[in-house]
Amino acid sequence: MDARFLNDWSGVAAGTPSEVHRPTNTDEVAAIVRRCQVQNQRITVQGGMTGLAGGAVPGDGDVVINLERMNRVEEVDALEGVMLVQAGATLQQVQEAAAQHGWMFPLDLGARGSCQVGGNAATNAGGIRVIRYGTMRDAVLGVEAVLADGTVVSSLSRLVKNSTGFDPRFLFIGTEGTLGIITRLTLRLQPPMGELSTAWVTASRFEALPELLRGLKLRLGPSLCAFEFMSGAFVSLAAPLSGQEPPAAASMPWHVLIEASGAPNRSADEELHAALADAMEAGHIDDCALASTIAHRQAFWRLRESIPEVLTHLKPTAALDIGMPWTQTADYMKEVGAALALAQPDAQHLFLGHLGDHNLHLISGPVDAQGLHAVDEIAYRALRGRHGTISAEHGVGRLKKPYLHMTRSPGEIELMRRLKQAMDPAQRLNPGRIFDDDKNGDTRCNAEPRSPP
Repeated sequence: MDARFLNDWSGVAAGTPSEVHRPTNTDEVAAIVRRCQVQNQRITVQGGMTGLAGGAVPGDGDVVINLERMNRVEEVDALEGVMLVQAGATLQQVQEAAAQHGWMFPLDLGARGSCQVGGNAATNAGGIRVIRYGTMRDAVLGVEAVLADGTVVSSLSRLVKNSTGFDPRFLFIGTEGTLGIITRLTLRLQPPMGELSTAWVTASRFEALPELLRGLKLRLGPSLCAFEFMSGAFVSLAAPLSGQEPPAAASMPWHVLIEASGAPNRSADEELHAALADAMEAGHIDDCALASTIAHRQAFWRLRESIPEVLTHLKPTAALDIGMPWTQTADYMKEVGAALALAQPDAQHLFLGHLGDHNLHLISGPVDAQGLHAVDEIAYRALRGRHGTISAEHGVGRLKKPYLHMTRSPGEIELMRRLKQAMDPAQRLNPGRIFDDDKNGDTRCNAEPRSPP
């Protein structure tokens, strides 16, 4: 069996599926699901296999439904800015199709060339522009999905406003394929951003970064479209791996990549420069480098998006995507960083993230299996009382379900279970994700993480 159907980027050990199907349309998906119902077979749904929570990894005996052949952009309404697309289309494919019709699809991730929009919806992906455009949930107008019994629910709305009872899309966006298989989507496009202004700044104290972000949001408003922070340790490691020199001294404790866009045919340079000058005067930042060319901007982003190289260099790695309010982030990193240094002194522990949408990434490695578990325990337990989340954008999948109770209340988890029981009583769709499907747990797949491929 082709190994690409066995593992996603999480490194979770795979089970052996009984079958792999690559349907080309919704009817074919529905037929496979109906047969699985008759034969009492469990299903693993797969998209671009770029997740870090083990959600796409099959269990022993599963029927795999891989959506890579359902990749057509079916229609683009260039008048309203609405796209109808199959779930297996890659994010980059959707972005390019929107651009061809004078629009923009706002979601953007480093894995844009591999991840699929159906998986983006199933995990409610975020990415680098959430601060301006929101998550995938904000970009989806309607969905078509196949339920656990093979019923097709088509709710491909094109409307922004529709107050006629329950909205089916919210049963499927962010629920990781556990309530239904998303097969088609209507997407809301946006006007293209104006000329981009990009800056790289450094700071000696993380506590200054929320103040910097607040000032930029108040000064630039919706023009601010990215605020990506990185620890100096991350930058020092990423620079040689990516072949990009840091725009400012890598030895500085904190680095931020900032981007703003002007109105069409208009630059945001003047506003961004003025805002950064004020931040410098206020002591929020220590140094600043401005991208003067497209090549400079691309170099800035190349350094920020070198996570795959970092993961490969440090493997086996623990890669977490947690979230919390701005006011909690500095103390959290101090507490967790100190605990990790004691527990795993031979590993590097790197912090980076998207502060504007509360998302903090932690990369620790190299660590063995015991170390992977220790990183999870330290990082997730420290979220207690901080109004945070164990997963800001990759979902719960298989890896994070033992820690779900740390940031979700018993009432919330019970409600999830009730919805799952109502819509999939046989626990057929993506079983063992988010929470165990029975009291004995799901043991058909080894959920102990390994090194990412």
